[in-house]
Amino acid sequence: MFANLEVIDLLDKSEALGQMVLDSDVKQEFDQAKQRMENDQEAQHLINQFNNMKESYDEVERFGRYHPDYSKIMKEIRVVKREMDMHDTIATYKLAETNLQKLLDEISQLVAFSVSDKVKVPMDGAALTDGGCGCGSGGGGCGCKAS
Repeated sequence: MFANLEVIDLLDKSEALGQMVLDSDVKQEFDQAKQRMENDQEAQHLINQFNNMKESYDEVERFGRYHPDYSKIMKEIRVVKREMDMHDTIATYKLAETNLQKLLDEISQLVAFSVSDKVKVPMDGAALTDGGCGCGSGGGGCGCKAS
C-alpha cells in the first residue's frame, strides 16, 4: 500500500508541476504569440504559401538535381521560407516556441538529474550542443564527448 500512496503523491506533484508550466509567463507568451499568428491573415497566407510550395519541394527532393525543375523549386522554396520566417508575427511565435521548449528541456533535465546525473535527457537541439549523441548531458557519461 505504501507504493500506491507514493505513486499517487508523485502523480499529484507531477500534475502540480504541469500546472505551474501552464501558468508560467513563458507559456502565456507562447499562447499569445500563437493566437496573434493564427489571427494574422498575412501570416496565414505566408504559411499556406510555404506549405503549398513544400509539396513541390518534396516532389523535387525525390529525384534530386535530376528533376527538371530542381533549381527553380529550390530557389523558390528558399525565398518563400525566408519571407515567412521574416514576418514579425511568425518570428515572434517561433521565438516564444523556442523559449517554451527551453523551459520544458530545463525541467526535464532537473527531474532526470534529481534521480541520477547519469540519466540521459533528450533535449531539442542536443545534437548541436553535446557531440551528437542526443543524451542531453554533454558530460560524456554515455560515451559522447562535449563539443
